[in-house]
Amino acid sequence: MVKELRRKKLGIFVSGGGSNFRAIYDATINELIHGDVSVLVTDKASCGGAEYARDKGIPVLLFPKSKSCPEGLSSIDLINALRAFEVDFLLLAGYLKLIPIELVQAYPKSILNIHPSLLPAFGGKGFYGMKVHKGVIASGARYSGPTVHFVDEHYDTGLILAQKVVPVLANDTPEQLAARVLQEEHKVYVEAVAALCDDRIVWRVDGVPLIRSKENPDEYS
Repeated sequence: MVKELRRKKLGIFVSGGGSNFRAIYDATINELIHGDVSVLVTDKASCGGAEYARDKGIPVLLFPKSKSCPEGLSSIDLINALRAFEVDFLLLAGYLKLIPIELVQAYPKSILNIHPSLLPAFGGKGFYGMKVHKGVIASGARYSGPTVHFVDEHYDTGLILAQKVVPVLANDTPEQLAARVLQEEHKVYVEAVAALCDDRIVWRVDGVPLIRSKENPDEYS
């Protein structure tokens, strides 16, 4: 008897339009991911990602609490809310705030982020959105692409889980490169989340996470 895999519950964090959130949500609906989006967390109540979540009946939480957002949750209140939703994994999808250490400790090896460059290059504080693609082009790099990584208490320094490579063309604008990278973001993030929900993440002896192939359990990426 093969034990049936439990569907995982996902909490997604967004600050903007949430195109990666939408790609993940669509993948859960189409059974490409063995999980469901249970709650959305945002620091901007009126952003496109939050509006999309409300349209789909997904609860929206505001975080963090601040002068401009007094109704936002504290770190402890957010953790309690996520536990009330029985969330298994947290997925950052264009969330621009630093994740507090309390949340990292509450969800060890269970928080993923996607970044629009080949980390560790062009990552860290200040490297987000179009700033990343401008930096890549200005450097003369010939390749770029998205990185999915586990989240620690710093910007973009967690262990890398998956990457996809795209060419940087001679006459690229930041907008053109961003569009090419975004196409791959939607694919690689869905693949990584699917592996997470399938319990196909394997931790190498040196601590590096690998994805076990669904088709061939002896192959890793």
